[in-house]
Amino acid sequence: MSETTLQALSHASPLECTPAGAAERSSPRWGLFLTGFLVLFLELACIRWFAAYVIFLQFFTNIVLIACFLGMSIGCLCASHTTDWLRRFPGLAFWSILAAVLVNALYVHWSGLAVDVGGQASPQVVMFGTEYRNVDLAKFVIPMELLAAAFFVLIALMFVGPGQVLGRYLKDYPNRVIAYTLNILGSLAGIAAFALVSFLGAPPVVWFALGFAAVAYFLKKSGLLDRKRLVLLGGSAAIVAVAGTSLRGDSNLFWSPYYMVKHSLEERTIEVNQVSHQTMVAWEDPASAYSVVHLLQRDSGGEPFKDVLIIGAGSGNDVAYALHHGVEHVDAVEIDPVINRIGRQHHPDRPYDDPRVVVHLDDGRNFLRRADRKYDAVIYALVDSLILHSSYSSIRLESFLFTQEAFRDVKRVLKPDGVFVMYNFLRQGWIVDRVTGMFEKEFGKKPLVLTFPYLEAVRPEDNLQGSFTVILAGDTDRMAEAFKEQGPFWLSYWSEQNMALNGFDSGTAARAQQLGGHWHKVAPSKVVASAQPTVAATDDWPFFYLREPALPWLYLRGMAIIGGLGLLLIFLLSPGHKVGFNGRMFFLGAGFLLLETKAVVHLALVFGSTWLVNSVVFFAILVMILAANLYVLKNPRVRIQRYYLALFGCLALNCVVPLDIFLAGNLLWRYVAPCVLVMLPMFFAGVIFAVSFRDSTRPDLDFGANIAGAVLGGLAEYASMALGFRHLLLAAIALYVFSAVFRRRASGAVVELPAIPLPTPRAAPTA
Repeated sequence: MSETTLQALSHASPLECTPAGAAERSSPRWGLFLTGFLVLFLELACIRWFAAYVIFLQFFTNIVLIACFLGMSIGCLCASHTTDWLRRFPGLAFWSILAAVLVNALYVHWSGLAVDVGGQASPQVVMFGTEYRNVDLAKFVIPMELLAAAFFVLIALMFVGPGQVLGRYLKDYPNRVIAYTLNILGSLAGIAAFALVSFLGAPPVVWFALGFAAVAYFLKKSGLLDRKRLVLLGGSAAIVAVAGTSLRGDSNLFWSPYYMVKHSLEERTIEVNQVSHQTMVAWEDPASAYSVVHLLQRDSGGEPFKDVLIIGAGSGNDVAYALHHGVEHVDAVEIDPVINRIGRQHHPDRPYDDPRVVVHLDDGRNFLRRADRKYDAVIYALVDSLILHSSYSSIRLESFLFTQEAFRDVKRVLKPDGVFVMYNFLRQGWIVDRVTGMFEKEFGKKPLVLTFPYLEAVRPEDNLQGSFTVILAGDTDRMAEAFKEQGPFWLSYWSEQNMALNGFDSGTAARAQQLGGHWHKVAPSKVVASAQPTVAATDDWPFFYLREPALPWLYLRGMAIIGGLGLLLIFLLSPGHKVGFNGRMFFLGAGFLLLETKAVVHLALVFGSTWLVNSVVFFAILVMILAANLYVLKNPRVRIQRYYLALFGCLALNCVVPLDIFLAGNLLWRYVAPCVLVMLPMFFAGVIFAVSFRDSTRPDLDFGANIAGAVLGGLAEYASMALGFRHLLLAAIALYVFSAVFRRRASGAVVELPAIPLPTPRAAPTA
C-alpha cells in the first residue's frame, strides 16, 4: 500500500456499522480519541479507588489492571454483536462501587471479619497491616484471593461497554493505523488529565465524574441515555463522594498521589488505605524508639550527631527527636506530600518549622544516589509503604531502598565514623537474618541488632509480630564495646529521663525504680543464621519481604483463579460462544506488557519511584507507540522481519545489562542511556504491531485479541518474583517468538466453543 493511498484512506468516509445504538455515534475520529481518554482515565481511577476501599487490594493492584484489560478485550470481541454493553455500564459501576464500600464498612465495623492474606503468621511474603486482625480468632475469614477475584469480575464487566465502543470505532475506521493513533492520543490525554487531578489532590468524586461524563456522552450519542441510567451514574458518584467524607468531626480525609489518607486531629494518627500507618509523637510522650541511636551514641562516649539524613521522615517524629538531641542539620526525605503537609501543620513539636531542617519531597533511593553531602547518621525511619510501586509490577514503593546496592549508596554518604540505623516492625526472623547478612557484606562486620522487648536470640523461623527491631551498622565499635564492658543499656519510655540518665550507668536501674516509668533492657540480640543462606535483595530482585526467589502459593492460587475466571468470562460473553483469536496479536499484547513492566521498574530505579516519574514513564511509552505508528504511516513498505530481529537484539541486550550499571557516571550515561535501552524495544514492538494491525481485516477482533494477550502478560509479570526483572525479559522474548510463529497465519481465526444454554440478553433499542 503506497503512502498516497494511506493518505487518501485517512480522509475517506467511515464504513457503515449497524449494531444497536450505533446510528448516532459521534464522528469516528473524535470517538476514537475520546474512548482512548475514557478507558485510560477510568482504568487509573479504578486502580487507585478500589485499592483504597477493598482491604489489602493495594498489594494486588495488578489484578485491577488485568480486569480492565479483560473487560476491554471482551468488549472488542463483542463489537459486532447487537447487544450494547455500554447500556449496562451505569448499573455495573453502581453495584461495583457499592460492593467495595459495603465490604469496607463491614471490615471496619465488625471485628469478627478477617481477611487471610497468605497466612501472615508464617508467610512466604510479608504484607504490612495484616497483623492487626488475628485470623485464628475471627468468626469469619475471607481468603484474599477470593475477595480479589470477586472484584476482578465486577471491574472486568464494567469495562466491557467502553471496550465495545472502542471496538466499534476501530471497525468503522478504514485506516487501522490512523485509528490506533487517534486512540493513543486519547490515552495520552487521559494520563495527563489523571496526573493533573493527582497533583491537585482532587477527590475521587472528581475522577469518576469526569469518567462518567464521557460514558454519558457515548450513551447519549447512541440513544441509550435515559433517566434510570443517569440516576445510576449520579448515584455511583454520590456513593464515592459520601465514602470519601469522614463521619468523625475530628478527622480529615485527603487523597495523596499514593494513598487515601485519614488524619485524626485528636488522636494524632494517620491512616492510609484503611490501615494504621503513623502516630505523631510529642517529645513528652512515651516514644523510646526515636531516641535509641542518639542515646547509644551519647552514652557510649561519642559526640552528638551533627549532620543527619532521615529517609521516610513522614509526619516528623524522627526529625523532632533528632532536633531535641542536638542535631545541627537534618535532611528529611519523604515521598508523600500529603503526609508531609500534615506533619508540618499538626505535629505538636513543629519540627518542620525548624531552620535546621531541609525537607526533600523525593524518593529516598533517588536522593541517596544524588546526595553529595556526608552524614554522621543515616536513619531509615519506619520505611514501610502500604502500596505497590505501580499496578504493572509487584514491587513496593520502598523496594529499592532495601537492596544491596541501596545499602552501598548509604555507605557512600556516611562519614568514616558515621552510623547507619534502620528500625521497623520487621515481623519475621528471616527478614532480620537477611538484613544482617546484607549489612555485614556491605560494612565488613556484623551489625548490632536490638529488639524491643529484648530477645536473647532471633531465629529465622521466629514470628516477630509486635516486636520492634533496631539494626545499626557502620562505626558501631564503641557501642558494641560499651555493651560488652558495662552490660545492658537501660532505656526509659520517658524522654526527660532519657536525657537525664546514662543508660549504661550501673545505678540507672536502681534510680529507675525510684523515678518510676516503664524501662527496657537493651542488649544485642544474637541472630541465628538459617541453614540455607538467605538471598540478598538486589536491584534486579528487589523483593525484600519475599522469603526466597519463588512464586508464593498465595500468588499461584490467585493466578489460577484469575486465569480461570478470565477464560470463563470470555466464553460466556463472546457472541455465540465464538472467540476471534489472532495468535500474532495475542502474543504481541502479552509481550508488550512485559516490556512496559521492565520500563516502569528500570526507570523507577534511575529516576525515583515517585508518582510523577510513573506518570512520565507511562506517557513516554505511549509516545513510543505513537512514534511507531507515524513511522509506519510514512513508510508503508516496512519489512517486518527486520524489526523482529532488532527487537530480539534489544531484548537480549536488556537481559544481559544489569539494572544498576547506569547509577553512576555523567548525565548522558545515567539518564539518556537507560531510557534508550528500555524504550527502543518498545519502538520496534510498536512497528510490528502497527504493520500487523494495518493489514487486519477484522480490527475489532484483532485488537481484542491483543488486549487479551495483555492479560496473559499481566499474569506472567509475577514470574519476576522468581526470575528477577532482567530474566523476566526471557519470557518476553518467548512471547514475541510465538507472535512471529503466528505471523503468517490468517488474521482473525475463529474458535467455536461448545454451546451451553444461556439467557439471551435483551437487545438495545435501535436509534
